[in-house]
Order: sequence, then structure tokens, then C-alpha cells
Amino acid sequence: MSKNSLFCFLFLISSLCMSQNRYLELREIVTDSSKIFSAQELEILKTKLTNFEKETTNQLVILTINALDGETIETYANGTFNQNGIGQQEKDNGILILFVKDDREVRIEVGYGLEPYITDAVASRIIRNTMIPEFKEANYFQGLDLATDQLIEFLNNPEALEEFKNEIAAEGEMGLGIKIFILLFLSIFVAAGSFIFYKAYSSVVEIFRGMFIGKLGILQGVFMMLFGFIPVLFSLVFILMPLFFATMIFELGIDYDHLLNSDTWIYVVLVSFFAFTMLLAVLKILIKGKDDFKLSLYKNDKTYMRKTFSSTGSHSFGSSSGSSFGSSSGGFSGGGGSSGGGGSSGSW
Repeated sequence: MSKNSLFCFLFLISSLCMSQNRYLELREIVTDSSKIFSAQELEILKTKLTNFEKETTNQLVILTINALDGETIETYANGTFNQNGIGQQEKDNGILILFVKDDREVRIEVGYGLEPYITDAVASRIIRNTMIPEFKEANYFQGLDLATDQLIEFLNNPEALEEFKNEIAAEGEMGLGIKIFILLFLSIFVAAGSFIFYKAYSSVVEIFRGMFIGKLGILQGVFMMLFGFIPVLFSLVFILMPLFFATMIFELGIDYDHLLNSDTWIYVVLVSFFAFTMLLAVLKILIKGKDDFKLSLYKNDKTYMRKTFSSTGSHSFGSSSGSSFGSSSGGFSGGGGSSGGGGSSGSW
């Protein structure tokens, strides 16, 4: 074998090894890479999960990391699970809880053998009702400790699991009807707000158009524009508040805390809003093609003012008509279990 062939062969082997060990190699039943646990908390979790594995052979593993680095939590959890062979090979009875601190995400990855018990709905409810409320208060140990207690209880007590599943089913049946009713009720406010927004925003566009063609003085136009934005903002309340409640009801997972902690998006929205409004005004001038672009500081065209901004204050934009783990201290020894991606994810 030539040197080049040997080099290519070794490079191929090393590449395959690297690809097969893409994720963390777990050596403990609890791997706290993001350092969210104290030494005492870490020992509590290790002892509990190790004892659970001894008693049942089910392997419940916790991994905390800082960030996913662009990968989805589902892919990362499934890859880590299968690479480490969590659970017994003949039983596939493993569960991985992946906690991502900086990305504020968590996932319960369930092995094939436990999917009939810890279903996606069960995992989702544990994340939603047990983990996330604690995580929002930075009580990471408390959230994971309570979640593992629930998982252990459900796997050890079929009656408790069945009762939990019945609660989920009842919640889904009752919740769907209530959610539809609330959605229809909120849509009334959205429709009313949209109508007000359309009328008010059309007037603002026309104010810009009037200034751009010199029929509305810039000074008066600025004052009219400021007053014109009052009903625009008022209408946005009718539109955005129902949408906010809808996202909360349907649990879309929008991070409002992040928005409240940063004001950059406000400036971006305002600049984009004014730029888009001016663009519409310019397009309206070009489409009509009856007026030239010019500016007037003080002068107003009385006829234009009377026809355009009547006492009703309405004007429409558009056409001109207005229209295995070790037994000692939680050491890791994967049993060869696998997961097909069952489980659930959540964020806070």
C-alpha cells in the first residue's frame, strides 16, 4: 500500500470515528456541562436515578449543555441518545432529559420501549406544567428534580400514569371547545381593530402624499400625522392584544421576556413602519400620475384639504374612488438502547 493510499485510508477511518462520536460521550447518569447544579444537588439526582436504574433497569439520564450551536434540540437529543445507547438494548428502556441553558430549551427523549408509557403528550405536559414554570424562575434543579420524580412515578405506578393520561385527554376535549370559543371571541376585536387601522392608516398615507405633492404644508402635515397616529395605535391594541392572548392559549412558545428585555426591535419596527408608509404614498402618487413631486413648508391647497380631509376624517388608500449505568456513584455504561425521536420539547 502506497503512502498516499495509507494516508487516505487513515483519514477516512478517522472521519468515520469523528462522525460516530459527534455528541458528548456520557460517563455519568447526570452530566452537568452547563454547571447549573450545586454539588449537593448533583449528588441527589445521581443517587435517585441510579437507584431507579437498579430497581427497574430503566435508565433515566440528565444532560445539561450551554448551547446547541445551530442544531435543533430534537436532533441533538436523538443523536446523543443513540450514540450513547441509553437503555438496555433488548428493551430500549431509556429516557434522556436534555437541558440547554443559553437557548432556554429542554427536551425529554424517550426510547422505543418506553414510548407506550411516556407518550409525546405525557412528556409535553411534564415539560409545560412542571419544568418550564420552575425554569422561568431559574429554579433549574427544582424543575428537573420534580420532572424526574414524575417520570419515575409513572413508570413505577401504572395507575398514576393512566390517571395522568386521562387528565390530558379530558383537558384536550374540554380545552379544544373553549379555545375555539375564545378564538372566535377574540377575532371580533381583531376584525374591529383591523377596520379602524385600515381607515386611520389610509389617512396617514394620504397625509404623506399631500406633503409630497405640495398640497399640504409640511408643518401642518407633521401635526396632522402625529394626531393621525393616535387611532392607528388605538387600533393596534385591538389587534395585538387578542393575538397575544391567542399565543398564550395555544402555547406557541413566543419568548416575550426576550422582547421586553430588548428595545432594539422597537426602533426597527418604527423605522420600517414610517419607511413603508412613505413608500405607499410615493406609489400612490406614481399610480395616479396626476401630480408632480414638490414640497411646501406652509402653503396648503384649500380645495385639496376640503375634498381629502373632510369632517369625517376618513380616506381610503387604493383606487381614486377610495375603495447501563454503574451502580456506585452514577457512572455511565450504556446498554445499547435506541430512540426513534419520541418525546417532546419545550422552551421558556
